[in-house]
Amino acid sequence: MHPLLEKLLENAGFNCEHDYESSKEVIESKLHQYIGIVIRSRFKIDTNFIDKAKNLKFIARGGSGLENIDVKYAESKNISCLNSPEANAQAVAEQALGMLLNLFNNINKADSEVRKGIWKREENRGIELSGKTVSIIGFGNNGKAFAKVLSGFGCEVLVFDKYLKHYSTDFAKESDWEEIFEKTDIISFHVPLTEETLYFFNQKLIEKFKKPIYLINISRGKVVKTSDLVEGIKNGKILGACLDVLEYEKVSFENLSIEALPEDFKFLTESPKTVLTPHIAGWSIESNEKIAKVLFNKIQDLKI
Repeated sequence: MHPLLEKLLENAGFNCEHDYESSKEVIESKLHQYIGIVIRSRFKIDTNFIDKAKNLKFIARGGSGLENIDVKYAESKNISCLNSPEANAQAVAEQALGMLLNLFNNINKADSEVRKGIWKREENRGIELSGKTVSIIGFGNNGKAFAKVLSGFGCEVLVFDKYLKHYSTDFAKESDWEEIFEKTDIISFHVPLTEETLYFFNQKLIEKFKKPIYLINISRGKVVKTSDLVEGIKNGKILGACLDVLEYEKVSFENLSIEALPEDFKFLTESPKTVLTPHIAGWSIESNEKIAKVLFNKIQDLKI
């Protein structure tokens, strides 16, 4: 976490301690001492963990997803679960846009070639984002921010969120799956990982689109079934993919084990139709500080 969070908490009268190395079992053995914990994603906060935290009042996560916390059980124990999706929404949106423009304009490929003295202009002719239809699935903080950054590119932006009503904005039009399947050029996922969204983007869904599409996934890796994505790229139903997340990531989002990864991952790394980054959407210098401020304000609002 950004050191600003600790500074703000201590100025407000809290005592902050750190433990980035101990095992989950060691941390559980001393949880009774604390009224709050601030986490990223190192391990799951499950029922056993929560039961050890006899005096816990809040769990604050630096980021948006809460899938590594048993929120329902925590709340049943009167523990508030806090996150900070509004703090890194702009960073996520800019990452999505950057990856898409990179893919459309062959920037990675062209950069690599020029560094080797290869000067191919026609082979690296790009396509414009203007005039394309972008469908955003999930219209929370991140989805809204992405729609806004797209507003200057002359796109038609369709949005779908089954948990919202009357959510059209100046930058995006509320839509349904029938229209999305008919018109989409680019689909971008901005959803949490739940039982409902697990492998949501799969062969069955891909086949419903009326024309070949591009995919952006900066939500969670397991929203996309990688084997079906790879098959879609091979058969031309998927024109390209921007992936900041992969289904092979561990809970902590750290250190993919290359040796254990399947052939589908190798295909993604070798394909000129993919742009890959290591779960860094939302990981900007500015968002790190904004996350600290947002979490502090939410902790303050608990009036502990």
